[in-house]
Amino acid sequence: MSSNHPDVQPLPTSYACPELVLDIERVLDVAARQTIRATFGFDPAAPLVVSLLLVVEGGPRVLWRIGRDLMQQGLRSASGLGDVQMWPARPDEGGTAWLQLASRDMAALFELPVPPLAEWLEHTYELVPAGRELAEVDWNATRANLLADS
Repeated sequence: MSSNHPDVQPLPTSYACPELVLDIERVLDVAARQTIRATFGFDPAAPLVVSLLLVVEGGPRVLWRIGRDLMQQGLRSASGLGDVQMWPARPDEGGTAWLQLASRDMAALFELPVPPLAEWLEHTYELVPAGRELAEVDWNATRANLLADS
């Protein structure tokens, strides 16, 4: 944890969520795809988001932070607006889901395997249940920090 907040204690390592590393497909056009290494991360201290690090072999590394609930819902039905959208590719099969990421005038469409992602997300909800994401926030300290920074 940050040394700027001595009142915040780090979580025991038993609460750590291992990263999920998957090879996913970026859809370039109807007939062309590119394999991308995707690393999904979850920090119980920031439980509203999932980090997604995309690595193109010989190319750039791109980090996105995506709402955990958006991603969970996107495995079963359309989810998200604007820059991040996710929906099942074949709802009857449950095998893959589409993830569209947009930034400025660019967009990328990825196909993700649902089973390992669903299992990994379930583990994040075991660590921090839905509806409990903000339960551990010390609102007085947060307010004091915000006022001190302004």
